[in-house]
Amino acid sequence: MVELVAYTDGACSGNPGPGGWGVLMRAVDDGRVVKERELSGGAPETTNNQMELMAAISALEVLDRPSTLTIVTDSQYVKNGVTGWIHGWKRNGWRTSAKKPVKNAELWQRLDAAQARHEVTWEWVKGHAGHPENERADELARAGMAPFKPARNPET
Repeated sequence: MVELVAYTDGACSGNPGPGGWGVLMRAVDDGRVVKERELSGGAPETTNNQMELMAAISALEVLDRPSTLTIVTDSQYVKNGVTGWIHGWKRNGWRTSAKKPVKNAELWQRLDAAQARHEVTWEWVKGHAGHPENERADELARAGMAPFKPARNPET
């Protein structure tokens, strides 16, 4: 049976500042990669958390039909949010337990809608620890950020 795995990452230069997100999607059959797709994008003024969310959203929204997949993220914020915190936020009208508005609520709502049509397993992996697929997702995120970073003047 073919297994679908999406490795996601976000990056930001400054927080807030220019940022990017990256996704490495793989279809794996009996331990062998049978198809691979890379996605990336970015924004001129964003945060690392927003880019982490956008990576997961993009992985889910790119799928044409309902799928079973595993999303591997190095973001505790995304994993804990989508597997735990989001249930209370929805019950509380997108407010935290302290009655404050949820940060990035529009992205959390988009992620919630995107995952609703799929069967998703969420996994966390330590970032910048030599995990090859996570490192590739990080490269894609930095590439997505590149067009939004100001050019450096080599004479300064």
